[in-house]
Amino acid sequence: MLSLQAYPFSLLQRGTRIKGRVTDGHKGIANVVVSDGFSVVLTDKKGNYVIDTDAKATLVWLSIPAGYEFITENSISRHYYQLGSGTEYDFLLKRLNKNDDQHKFILWADPQVRNKKDVKQMMETAVPDTIDSIKAMGNDTLIHGICVGDIVWDFHEYFADYNKAVGLMGIPFFQTLGNHDMDYRKGGDETSDVTFKETYGPTYYSFNRGKAHYVVMDNVRYLGTERDYDGYFTADQLSWLAKDLQHVTKDQLLIINVHIPVYNSVKNNKDFYAVLEGFKNVHVMSGHTHFNANNITEGIFEHNHGTVCGAWWTGPICEDGTPRGYGIYEVDGTDLKWHYKSTGLPKEKQLKVYVDKLTDQTRLIANIWNWDPAWKVEYFLDDKPMGVLKNEIGFDPLSVTLYKGDLLPAGRHFPEPRETDHLFVTHFEPSVKKVKVVATDRFGEKYTVEETSV
Repeated sequence: MLSLQAYPFSLLQRGTRIKGRVTDGHKGIANVVVSDGFSVVLTDKKGNYVIDTDAKATLVWLSIPAGYEFITENSISRHYYQLGSGTEYDFLLKRLNKNDDQHKFILWADPQVRNKKDVKQMMETAVPDTIDSIKAMGNDTLIHGICVGDIVWDFHEYFADYNKAVGLMGIPFFQTLGNHDMDYRKGGDETSDVTFKETYGPTYYSFNRGKAHYVVMDNVRYLGTERDYDGYFTADQLSWLAKDLQHVTKDQLLIINVHIPVYNSVKNNKDFYAVLEGFKNVHVMSGHTHFNANNITEGIFEHNHGTVCGAWWTGPICEDGTPRGYGIYEVDGTDLKWHYKSTGLPKEKQLKVYVDKLTDQTRLIANIWNWDPAWKVEYFLDDKPMGVLKNEIGFDPLSVTLYKGDLLPAGRHFPEPRETDHLFVTHFEPSVKKVKVVATDRFGEKYTVEETSV
């Protein structure tokens, strides 16, 4: 990966015409997207670009093209410059030594550290588990990471601890703004991202790897009082997105990363979907909720991730029973595969089965946390196939045990069990001795759990 320190830091003039060149150190690179967040331009055949910057612009960045290394500093993405007093700005890129059509990425949602105890848990659990996953992918695999917000929990001094975690993981990481990453009580939405921008650069931008086009957006709107916010895409962002996507083919793999779930928690999500009209292969990555859910709206697959911190570092699971963890995604051309990786558990652990005796029957509950409607869930009683398990909405039993009530969990009492749609339930005669559940995901991978009836 290429370090930001590989070339001089140029300062830019706010609200004036700027220009620059994108090169590989020898020759200019054509057709690279450069933006100030308002204009989107392409470099010419010699790698030159010119932008008449918007008066509201505070940064300029490039959308790193496919086939080139990401620009990083200690693994944190640094593909941008702050606006300042200069008018010329050159980018230096280094070509990858292999084709990047096949690559992988790790998706962290809500590490959300608030104090040193949280940091200690992150460093002792999530970080080494992610490092192990990266090592298991092999040294020749191209891997990057994306965090979809709530990097910290209001206290920005812990950005430094997150940065240390990213450095230890050792792969390029891109950051998204979450509601707990904002500056409160400094004004309105326009001033709520000052610290984030100083630390991580733009709150919306794009980059490319292989045949995948990645977009990061800010869909947290600060309402200007205390910690009030809502889910909303500003008109400036949607305008920028439309311009950015003019340089992306409709059948390309499009991966859009946000903090707040779009499908049910963003007020103007219809405006967002309208910009994406005609794109055939779109995935949205979100966090924020502290549970895991999959949704398909307007033909767009949204992955709302279980969190790195689970229920705010109070226990081993999120409020819906999903273990603390993160997403692992495999890109092959324009095809995307994925699975959820639970912290401290093997990849094969994709469900938890509960078997308990009621008054005159036995109940089976299977929680399959990354389920979507393309999965098939079957069960067997004493090795006899019984067909498909019924999907129900309900509460994960372990979540009820750990989090239900005003006195639980210890330390932070506000987490509560949350209803989820990825439960599967049946009842059977108490004479049954053995229960088996086989869950087959949309990619044909089978996950099996056997339990002895109590």
